[in-house]
Amino acid sequence: MLSRVAQTIYWLGRYIERAENYARFMDVNLSLIMDLPKTMSEQWQPLVGITGDDALFRSKYDEEYTRDNVVQFMTFDKDNSNSILSCLIQARENARTIREIISSEMWQQLNELYLSVKDANLATNGNLSDFYRHIKTGSHLFNGIMDSTLIHNEAYHFANIGRLSERADKTDRILDMKYFYLLPRVEDVGTTLDYMQWSALLKSASAYEVYRKKYGRMDYRDIIEFLIFDREFPRAIHFCLLEADRSLHTIGNTQLGTFNNPAEKEMGKIISQLNFNDVNDIIQYGLHEYLDDLQVKLNHLGDEIFNTFFSLAH
Repeated sequence: MLSRVAQTIYWLGRYIERAENYARFMDVNLSLIMDLPKTMSEQWQPLVGITGDDALFRSKYDEEYTRDNVVQFMTFDKDNSNSILSCLIQARENARTIREIISSEMWQQLNELYLSVKDANLATNGNLSDFYRHIKTGSHLFNGIMDSTLIHNEAYHFANIGRLSERADKTDRILDMKYFYLLPRVEDVGTTLDYMQWSALLKSASAYEVYRKKYGRMDYRDIIEFLIFDREFPRAIHFCLLEADRSLHTIGNTQLGTFNNPAEKEMGKIISQLNFNDVNDIIQYGLHEYLDDLQVKLNHLGDEIFNTFFSLAH
């Protein structure tokens, strides 16, 4: 497969997943605000902070983290390359250039999702929560169509690595946001507000119901364990990287647990860390510090995937 084609479908997977995750963040924040005590102000800055686009937001909106500004910036702003609309524009353009690789059903679903976001007019009609749920459903449909209509060859596995890498990245970021932004006061730990925020975090990963079935009571240690180390939940970091690793080794035709290129080696190092860590190690190390270190390693993994497979595209 040409490196240009491999890179295009890899980023197609990432862009769709990124659009879905931003819709998740926005929808859950809207729900959380409705449940907050009236004495508490709405918190919109953390949603911008989690994306790493604070500087761009401040330059455009004069540091006014209002609901309308953040919704516009994260959903429709074309100057923000990570907004939902920008991600769908880039995903659609990637899909257009490889129409002969993907299925017609994939193209149709992506095109319909793009047009529904492009033509949305939330200022005059429509409900924000319904709109963000529509984006999540559209992403689920696209991924389901890809799984069932695209032959599981190299193209499929590059798309799978893209979406799972992006998913692991965003689970890491949303966990760090909860710790670093939403609960700055130690005295709030264990309060009703604390539990509400942990519940919102689980809901942002569609993890609330399955977590309660597995663990029952709400406990921050169990939530951290579940979202980072669980090997069976599809949005847990460990699960995402294990599945991405299988696709990576299928492309390289190498045995799991070994490596034949820098991308496989870097993936193996991160998975090894997750295999032999638990929530006690995280608490001892510091949740923010652990997640920040993991974020750096995930970024490095992305660099190694580019260097191994795509660098000839430029």
